[in-house]
Amino acid sequence: MARDEQLKMQWEEVVKLLSNRFADGDTLDLDAIIYLIGLQELGQLHRKFKKDEKLNLMHIAICRVLEPYGYYEFDYFDEEGWPHYTVLEQLPPLKAGEQSVLMKEAIVQYFVEKKVIN
Repeated sequence: MARDEQLKMQWEEVVKLLSNRFADGDTLDLDAIIYLIGLQELGQLHRKFKKDEKLNLMHIAICRVLEPYGYYEFDYFDEEGWPHYTVLEQLPPLKAGEQSVLMKEAIVQYFVEKKVIN
């Protein structure tokens, strides 16, 4: 199976799983899935977040899923339990479609690593 086809199938599996679990079957988009990963990584599921905190959750998720690619490295947890990352390498300039493929690939790998999908 071609790499693109496998990624597409795995991405659809992630979307279906998360959409059924968190959105009553309504299809979640890429940003919503990034947000959910940020929530998972922070681990503070019991609270409400302000707008800027929601953006920070998305930043945490992006750092976490791109960490295996060598772009970020976990640094420390602050006193409120928020993870902080160090930039190791700047992301290359990518077109919107290329950026989307990179994020989907990284998210799929995250869920494979967590043994949520195969």
